[in-house]
Amino acid sequence: MPNLYDAHQHFHFDQLTPHRAAIAADLASIGLKTAVVNGTNEEEWPVVAGLANGYIWILPSYGVHPWDSGNRSTQWLTTLRQQLLADPRAGIGEVGLDRWIIDGVKPDDPRIAGMRVASIEEQGEVFATQLSLAAELNRAVSIHCVQAWGKLLEILKATSRPSRGFLLHGYAGPAGMLADFTALGAYYSFNIQLVEPKHAARLENFRQIPADRLLVETDAPTKAPVGKANRFPLPAAADGSEVNNPANVIAAYEALAQLRGLTTDALATQVEKNFTKLFL
Repeated sequence: MPNLYDAHQHFHFDQLTPHRAAIAADLASIGLKTAVVNGTNEEEWPVVAGLANGYIWILPSYGVHPWDSGNRSTQWLTTLRQQLLADPRAGIGEVGLDRWIIDGVKPDDPRIAGMRVASIEEQGEVFATQLSLAAELNRAVSIHCVQAWGKLLEILKATSRPSRGFLLHGYAGPAGMLADFTALGAYYSFNIQLVEPKHAARLENFRQIPADRLLVETDAPTKAPVGKANRFPLPAAADGSEVNNPANVIAAYEALAQLRGLTTDALATQVEKNFTKLFL
């Protein structure tokens, strides 16, 4: 069985904490080699670093997520630089842009309780700063983008980028922008949620993406597979929401292989090359 790689997940999130030992065993059973675990704010960075010291398969990534941009400290950039310099393997992420958190979220959504939501302009400044740091250190960047694809392309064109490239995780942008992003160095990670009928357009994009830019992700603990694809079910979270076991990355590999008309082994061989080039 070839090695498997998860290009984007959050092993440190609370929903997975009680299940770490079981998840580690499940990951070993499917042949997972490496997973990129993304810290999204300053408080999470040392937690991710500690886990990376304890689990050989974790490749850490540190960044200020657009949801967290409005609550960063005055020392955030200094701290981020120090965190990256302490681990030459570490990437920058999860970073990016999100208009939904500005225009789409309901005021009583508990996810924004106590949060100062940054404007898209402020998010863009924070993202561009991190992108420049990634270029300086040549670290991989894991990018989140929701409803801001034009702004994202504008910043990527205007800002220094790491020579190794960057990841557009769970790509949800227009098909017509794929060529532009790819020319700038984009890789694209597929998650199992894309097989749901409501994501048909996004799924079609993954037929067209160049083979040498394909990656696979879980975004665990979110985006749990449904039905039989949920090979490694976990108990629901305290709020009743589904919890995605990172070992379900195997389901994403199988779905993407079917979409591309490949065997899972053939896809895994290609993804290993791509993952190594971007992250390792």
